[in-house]
Amino acid sequence: MKSQRVEFLKQSDIRRMTRECTRLGGINLGQGICDLPSPPVILEEASKAILADKSVYSKFEGIDALREALADKLSDYNGLTQVNPDTDIVVTAGATGAFIATVQGLLNPGDEIIIFEPSYGYHINAMRVAGVGASTITLQGPDWKFSAEDLEGARTENTRAILINTPGNPSGKVFTREELTMVADFCKKHDLLAITDEIYEYIVYDGREHLSLASLPGMYERTVTMSGFSKTFSITGWRLGYAVAPPALSEAIGLVNDLFYICAPTPLQHGVASGMTRLDPGYYAQKNREYEQKRDLICSALTDAGLTPNIPQGAYYVLADISSLGHADPRAGAMHLLEKIGVASVPGSAFFSEPSPVPLTRFCYAQEWPALEEAARRLRSLKP
Repeated sequence: MKSQRVEFLKQSDIRRMTRECTRLGGINLGQGICDLPSPPVILEEASKAILADKSVYSKFEGIDALREALADKLSDYNGLTQVNPDTDIVVTAGATGAFIATVQGLLNPGDEIIIFEPSYGYHINAMRVAGVGASTITLQGPDWKFSAEDLEGARTENTRAILINTPGNPSGKVFTREELTMVADFCKKHDLLAITDEIYEYIVYDGREHLSLASLPGMYERTVTMSGFSKTFSITGWRLGYAVAPPALSEAIGLVNDLFYICAPTPLQHGVASGMTRLDPGYYAQKNREYEQKRDLICSALTDAGLTPNIPQGAYYVLADISSLGHADPRAGAMHLLEKIGVASVPGSAFFSEPSPVPLTRFCYAQEWPALEEAARRLRSLKP
């Protein structure tokens, strides 16, 4: 028995393929688990916090030290110099928790959010549970571009917000300054809220820059900026994220965060706050270079296999055209790969509301080198 709010929900293909991969003993390039080593300093500081018994509830908006560290980071890296750590930051149960609190706190049933496809399914389902609809702009690889006309065409009388995921999952799209300026002008013209998911903000390639929409003129007051630590520090299971917005928006987000989650895990907040201050400044650039090398490896292997990749501009996923496998259904194609060569991926249908013109599947390359190199070898065994 299910409530009407969730009767449409079913296990995501991301989770399903991970279970299938475990069952068959394959290499999991499906779910973005990011099973890479976490920075030792982050682990050490979290361990100290646990052993110091920092185990009670924190403030619902997060511990002071973490919000202060975030305010410094947001100023230095994101260009958000106006962030007040006491009023503008809410620490959440992951970036997904930040999105849920934002949708529940700022939107009403019947409202709509403009989204770009391919999109992250958890965003869509969180909206649907809240009674919020999606107005879709479907982008085409390899560049995933859009126009001002696309934005205007997606707007309806119910549109209240637009959602930007940059760098994007699953496409790896990095929104350019020109594109974000176009979005900013659109939001100001129609008095819309902007919601940005920037969880992959430190992973950008080929000399590109990560730009936060809220840093553009006139956008801070109408933007909720979401991010977290899962991908940056390879701590996906810690569930630590945050939302940043002016008090007129952050107050409602904080109320829902308190209601749904009480607070994010307290000792882990202390660990990240202390670890951020001790982390080698070169960590982010080194991690980015390594991901770029891994992108090049997996894209080369996919090309050799006849599975044409849409080269990602950021994040750590690649969507590949699997037409050569002879399966029009991406689910069947993804299972074929898993059963034949033992490499799990996620069918591209998980990221579109309508079938894509070509069958796509998503590969995640946030793996240690030995596993990724073996996956590349297996993919190349499909060479036509």
